[in-house]
Parts: sequence; C-alpha cells; structure tokens
Amino acid sequence: MFQGILLTQGPDKKTIATYGPLDEAQLPAGDVDVRVEYSTLNYKDALAVTGKGAIVRSWPMVPGIDLAGVVETSRDARWQPGDRVVVTGWGLGETHWGGLAQKARLKGDWLLRLPPAYTTRQSMAIATAGFTAALAVMALQKHGLAPGDGEVLVTGAAGGVGSIAVALLAGLGYKAVASTGRPHESGYLESLGASRIIDRNELSTPGKPLQSERWAGVIDTVGSHTLANACAQTRWYGAVAACGLAQGGDFPATVMPFILRGVNLYGINSVFTDNATRERAWAMLAQHVDTAKLEQMTVEIGLSEVIDYAPRVLAGQVRGRTAVDVNR
Repeated sequence: MFQGILLTQGPDKKTIATYGPLDEAQLPAGDVDVRVEYSTLNYKDALAVTGKGAIVRSWPMVPGIDLAGVVETSRDARWQPGDRVVVTGWGLGETHWGGLAQKARLKGDWLLRLPPAYTTRQSMAIATAGFTAALAVMALQKHGLAPGDGEVLVTGAAGGVGSIAVALLAGLGYKAVASTGRPHESGYLESLGASRIIDRNELSTPGKPLQSERWAGVIDTVGSHTLANACAQTRWYGAVAACGLAQGGDFPATVMPFILRGVNLYGINSVFTDNATRERAWAMLAQHVDTAKLEQMTVEIGLSEVIDYAPRVLAGQVRGRTAVDVNR
C-alpha cells in the first residue's frame, strides 16, 4: 500500500478528490516502478483536483503532471534500481496515473536522469513549469533573438512558468520585463532578475490591432487579450512564444502584426517533447537558473495538503512554484 491522491467521478460527473491508501495492484501498466519523492502542484493539477477543468481523460486518476524519485524495479534495460529520475508530461495526470502519490509505474521512454545539479526537490521546483519556460526561451533563441536586442516581456510573471522564465532570461543576459497583477510581488520579481515591472492591466483589456512597438520578444503564459496586445506591441520581426491560457484560451486578434511587422507566434507544447530536446532544456536551466533563486520562488507542501491547497493556485494566491513532498 502507498498514499496518494485519487480522483473519481460521482454520478453527476463531479470530480471527487480523496487522499488515502492505494494498492500497488491498482497501478497502470508500465516498464518502470518509481518510488516518488517529490511532485508539484501546477495550475493544470489544480484544475484536475478541483474538477474545474477538463484535464482528466481516464478514470479513476492519480493527478500530477510531474514527479521525481528513485527507480525501485525495472523491466527496461535502460533503467536500474537506484537510478534517480525526473518525469514531466507524457500524459501524466491526464491519461496515465501521475506524480501525486508515493509510487508510479511508467514507460521507460518517459524517464530522464535527474540532472546532477538538482535534488529531487529542486527538480520539482523546475518541473513542467520550468521546462515550459526553457522551451519558450529556446524558441526565441531559435528565432534569432539575442541578449541586447531589446526588452523581452514575460506575462503572468509571478506564476510558476513566469517566475522561471524571468530568472532564466536574466541568467542568459536578456532584459526581462515582468507583467503582473500583483504589485506587491515587484521586489520578488526584481530579485529574480526582472529589469522592470509593468501592471498587467496595460495588456489585459481589448486594444488596437497594431500598437507602438515595444518588445523584441514575448513569453506569454496568459492568452486572450493579453496575448493579442503583446503581439500588437511586438517589434518588427519579433517573436512571441505562447505557453499558457490563464486569462483564457481565446485569441481576439488580427493578422496585422504577423503580416505588417513579420511577427512570429510560436506555440509551446511541453507534454510530448522528444527526450533530446528535454535534455537540452534541462541543461540550460541547470546552467542559468541559480539554485538560490529557485529556492526563493518555491513553496513546499505535503501530499496531504494538496486538495485544500489547489483552490489557492487557481485563485492566483500562490506565487512561483509549489513542490509537494509526497511522504508527508
């Protein structure tokens, strides 16, 4: 037996989240059994736990799109007992039991070796949020954006993806501008490396289809009008990496920024990324995100606290990253 969060559906299709013992016989099919040490509570996880988003596609489900721990048994020759691993995405918490439990059974293809620079806790302070931020930065780099080219806007900057994006951009030498609706977090964002802070209200309401050029690049975690305005304010041949929809999944924009200024919009999907790209992203994070900054943006909770904590994540009451110690 092991402890975990289990999501089931009631007769009215309402999600029921319970914390308690699970049997190993309930684990799904897989090649590698992992003793989980840490997981995370992301925005997507909070949607799943509260039932406020259509995240879960198979029932019952253990939520948690991230996990880090130690291999216990393996039927895959690439992995041996004692290997320390990290897993993000691949449908965890959606179609396959995820990381918010003390044990997981996974496909060997999904595992990455834990980067030597990080403990399992630190890797879960990074996890999908940091990996997504790294993919967004890599998209801007591939586009040709270099430090010194101009300001790079990060929306939703006090959130998990935004916090790591700010720290990573600053570590790479870019001038990151943090957009947030939490002015009291200005000191926190500046400590991560933000060159200046702007109020999210500058971007969150309907604006003109083409506006004054401000940004050499953008990492957007918000969507909706915020993304539309960011595109409308991006400079000639600039790049926008879209990786979130906290404001909404709509995109109330025109094609004018893309045609008249040659702006490029990159969509970031961190779930089914190949392992070679994952390794490059983790290596960049390990090199350019200082562990002290990582610690500063991380709150730790126990597995038993997840169900009560999830609504706070959705309400925007949690800054940075939430690591979950599954053994308490």
